[in-house]
Amino acid sequence: MSNDNIEMMELEEIIYNLVLHGGNARAEAYEALEAAEEGRFEDAKKHLEKADEEFYEGHDYQNKLVQGKQSQVPNFLVVHAQDQLMTALAEKNLISRLINLYKRVYDLENK
Repeated sequence: MSNDNIEMMELEEIIYNLVLHGGNARAEAYEALEAAEEGRFEDAKKHLEKADEEFYEGHDYQNKLVQGKQSQVPNFLVVHAQDQLMTALAEKNLISRLINLYKRVYDLENK
């Protein structure tokens, strides 16, 4: 197998993992939001922690991408995978703020 094939396989693995962990982070964030909507704030916190773990796993692959030779080749799939991971982070951050608002409303309603 040539070095180009090995590098392409590594690139495909990186792309796959960026999308995978970005999707998992997003799913956990929305599970957290759903839990908060139902007043289950401890569950929401656990889902946000899992979302962070997924994001950081994806971030490790992002670092491999930036540090490797693969980063020299513009590629639509790389751009898409990076976008998936970073969009998941943005959504998780917004959902975290929404959960804080749900908690405040919940606390005020239950005084």
